[in-house]
Amino acid sequence: MTHNQIAEKILDAAMYIHRKLGPGLLESVYLEILFYELRKMGLKVQKELPLPVVWESIKLDIGFRADLLVEDKVIVELKSLERTAPVHKKQVLTYLRVADKRLGLLLNFGEALLRDGIHRIVNGLNE
Repeated sequence: MTHNQIAEKILDAAMYIHRKLGPGLLESVYLEILFYELRKMGLKVQKELPLPVVWESIKLDIGFRADLLVEDKVIVELKSLERTAPVHKKQVLTYLRVADKRLGLLLNFGEALLRDGIHRIVNGLNE
């Protein structure tokens, strides 16, 4: 499955959840439900995945955690805010670089319309 095919499944599930629940819940609620829905689709999903930083030859487990890693290819970061800030996109890009992944999705369930809260972040994706 390609990065884009995985992203499409993630976005379908996120839109379904947002249509059913709307904005305003805690990020942790959306995270648990999205994790459940993606696994129900048969996707391999890891939740709150620690992302160590390697500095020179030292591996540092310093607390970076990606909300979801889907099919070992796509990092998904969830927010439930009125608006995301530029730093949130930078956060996802940093996760991609640290984890050596190519595609990230920043999903803000706090938006009235989820489509306004979807941000695709790439790190050298050639798909």
